[in-house]
Amino acid sequence: MTTRAVWFRRDLRLNDHTALSKAIEDSKKGDELLLLFHIHPDLNKSFHATHDYFFQTLNHLVEHSKVPFHFIEGSLEEAFDDLFEKVDVDYVYFNQDESGFGKQRDDAFLEYMDDKEAEACAYIDHHMHGAQEISKKTGGYYKMFTPYYKQWKQVPKPAVQKVDHEKLEALAVDYTSSFKDGRKAYDDLVGMTEREFDGIGEQDAWDRFEDFIDGPIYDYDDERDFPAVDGTSKMSRFLRTGVVSVRSLYHYIQDEVDFRKNTEGVETYILELAWRDFYNMIYHFYPQSKDQEVVEKYRGLPWNNDDDLFDAWKEGRTGFPVIDAAMRQLNETGWMHNRLRMATASFLTKDLLMDWRKGERYFAEKLIDYDPASNIGGWQWAASTGTDPVPYFRVFNPTRQSERFDPHGRFIKEWIPELKDVPKKYIHDPSKMPENEQEKARCMIGEDYPEPVVDHKTMRDKAIEMFKDQKDGSS
Repeated sequence: MTTRAVWFRRDLRLNDHTALSKAIEDSKKGDELLLLFHIHPDLNKSFHATHDYFFQTLNHLVEHSKVPFHFIEGSLEEAFDDLFEKVDVDYVYFNQDESGFGKQRDDAFLEYMDDKEAEACAYIDHHMHGAQEISKKTGGYYKMFTPYYKQWKQVPKPAVQKVDHEKLEALAVDYTSSFKDGRKAYDDLVGMTEREFDGIGEQDAWDRFEDFIDGPIYDYDDERDFPAVDGTSKMSRFLRTGVVSVRSLYHYIQDEVDFRKNTEGVETYILELAWRDFYNMIYHFYPQSKDQEVVEKYRGLPWNNDDDLFDAWKEGRTGFPVIDAAMRQLNETGWMHNRLRMATASFLTKDLLMDWRKGERYFAEKLIDYDPASNIGGWQWAASTGTDPVPYFRVFNPTRQSERFDPHGRFIKEWIPELKDVPKKYIHDPSKMPENEQEKARCMIGEDYPEPVVDHKTMRDKAIEMFKDQKDGSS
């Protein structure tokens, strides 16, 4: 008899799951399959929105599965020592991480397994293509997205990994009574969850995606930039927790989309899936990029450290309505529209001249779809310090962004009720309202809604000067 453990991480599903599929495939009648989750203390030192959503998702999987999950807790070595002491495990199957904390953990685990009689079986699963899969014909990896994407499109896409559920139920064993400490650690974390989120688990993900494929995907290239329009798939939260796989989404598009229609929206959506792979690759090859600028000449920029300004940005009190509405949406829902992620990141780094790392870490706490590689890549893009970034002299004008992408102020009014009666002509810059208009709108600037904390034109010039001085000083 052979016992195979399948270690779940950010792949909280029982369908199209590479490690699970391979473990079932390798198993013979009479073998055992043990489903496993490790509660790692380093990942749960604090408990933010991202944890709340993740553990609600994990709980949903555990409670709706016909097979038992086993929980181990403690450091990597403590937890797996406990597993091997209690169960004679021959193989541990898992979907590996290629960057960040996950890669460090996986490297340590593979080293730990060298001393064990059991064997580790690792697979690429979280991304369509692994970090080393898309490479230049001359060797090496791409640093620019466009040539990467051209190559990405040409590489055959991996198939959906079928999971035999009947066989899974027949093979699954229940040793949960031996893992009470791990279960208590898990229950404690689930007990800390309290927020209500829009969509949790595999069924909610597919309901949302099927609706998206039925119509919005065809207009995705036009509608995705307008935060008041429900024009995005909102799959990022489900991909982050792994309740659906990117392979399943991709192949569902290929099977269900009507390619006789205008498919520019479809192609734009697939391009966004490729960005996930690209940023995973960049983080893999730049493991220090969470703490250090990718572009060497921009390391050591003299960032501003004004805590009051940072608090105003975090709390949506900057006096720039679209920035404030976006931050309030993030704080309340754990999600932010992608166009606004770019705008708020640009505002923090270029209008407030504040360190992108502070913004990246704040998003890490607040985003329920927090993906380290994509978030770090996006922040370094906005700050002009990363690979293939927005040039430092292209600075988003928050008022222009608002006028262009929320022309009627619908998104602003949804999230900033104090501006609900402000006329359309002033909604993007309420500080321009004459006093009599402020009285009519019951919104006195400086009292009911803040004056702008900075002058955009002045700060734009300062940002360009700061980057130019750094660039010239390091050349």
